[in-house]
Parts: sequence; structure tokens; C-alpha cells
Amino acid sequence: MPPSSKASEVDRLLNAVATLARQVSPDKARAIASRIRQTTPVMAANALAGVFGSPAATSVVVELVDAWHAASVSAAELASMVLASSHVMKQAAAEQSIELVWTGPTTPFVSARRTEQALLQVINAAEHSLFITSFVAYDVSTIVKALNAASERGVEISMLLELSQDHGGSITFDAIGKMRAVIPSARLYAWREKADPFSDGRVHAKVVVADADLCFITSANLTGFALGVAGERHDQIG
Repeated sequence: MPPSSKASEVDRLLNAVATLARQVSPDKARAIASRIRQTTPVMAANALAGVFGSPAATSVVVELVDAWHAASVSAAELASMVLASSHVMKQAAAEQSIELVWTGPTTPFVSARRTEQALLQVINAAEHSLFITSFVAYDVSTIVKALNAASERGVEISMLLELSQDHGGSITFDAIGKMRAVIPSARLYAWREKADPFSDGRVHAKVVVADADLCFITSANLTGFALGVAGERHDQIG
């Protein structure tokens, strides 16, 4: 068998194992691995029958068994692959999370943190770097205070903001100048050189990234109004 064909069969088996790990809980993966150890590729279909109740899940097992038939892998090796893949999926899920954040008005029906609180969490968590993008930024004393505190503890702050109309942008005031005055240590950037497809483009994203590890994605600009009770928005922190 050519090496490329063998590699393709192994890749197919790995893909089937990964799909299985995404579909089942760690406990179910351990049960499947236990059954695999006690069977062979020929008997695997019967040994794994009934493990899943839905047609979609059953098709995952069928693909796993078919891929096992084509690959030269022992039962013990396949069982280990299933367990390892399930463990990696569990670890990855534990290291990543998404939390909904709310920008007013308050409601007794949903318990959620405010956008300002989540933004402060990201800023206060930074140890080395902060990258901030917003359309506009003004009237945010709590955020300015947190950013200056971050700078004092050695955090490098970079901000990308929309230019004023006087400087080729689209807003009526100089947000960059205001930020430079209240956060003098920050590196301030503007989108000046726009290629033809983006000639009328604006800095619309609102993102804060701490240490390339913690990210806050929001629809709210860095303004007192947007971070208070200005309309209803759903934001994410993850």
C-alpha cells in the first residue's frame, strides 16, 4: 500500500475519532473505549450497537467502524485515541468560555453583568498588553482611571480609534486627541491609508484584548452613554 494511501486512512480514522469526541460526554467516551478494547474491527458494529439513541449519533459510530476497518490500528490503540481525543476536547472546553453581558436597561428577569463591569474586568486582568478598538471614546472616567492604573503597573496600551472629520475621518470631534490628553502613555492609532474597497471605511469594531488571552467583544462604544443604559445590547466576553 502506498504511504500516501495509508496516511489518508489514518487521517480518516483520526477525523472519525475527533467527531465522536465532539458528540459524546467523557463518560460515554470511556464506555465506548472499553467496548472497543473487547472487540475487533469485524465485530465492532455489533459491539457498539445501541450505544447511541439518535440516528445522527449512530452515523458517527458507523463512520468510526468503517474507518477502523480501513486502518491498521489495534483495538487498544483505537481505544486510547478515543480517550485522548475526549480528554483534549474536555480541556479545550474548560479553557474557553463565553459569557453574555448586558448594556441596560436593567430587568428582574435576566441576571447579567453590565458592559462596563466586564470591560473593567478585562482591563484589570491585563499584565503585559491591552489592545482596544472603538469607533469613538469619551466621557468614560472609570475606564480612563483603569487604563492609567494598568499603564502604571507596566501594561502597554494600544488604541485604534476613528479619525475626526477634520483629519479625514467621520466623527465630529477629535477622539484621538481626547484620549491622548487623558491617557498620555497609550499608543494611539488611526486608519489613514485605505485601499479602494475601503475608501469610505470606518473603525466600527469594538474590541478589547488583554495579553492576547482575554477578549471582550461588544457593540458598545467607549462612551459614558453607551456603557450606561443607552439602549439594549448583547455583548460577549470570552
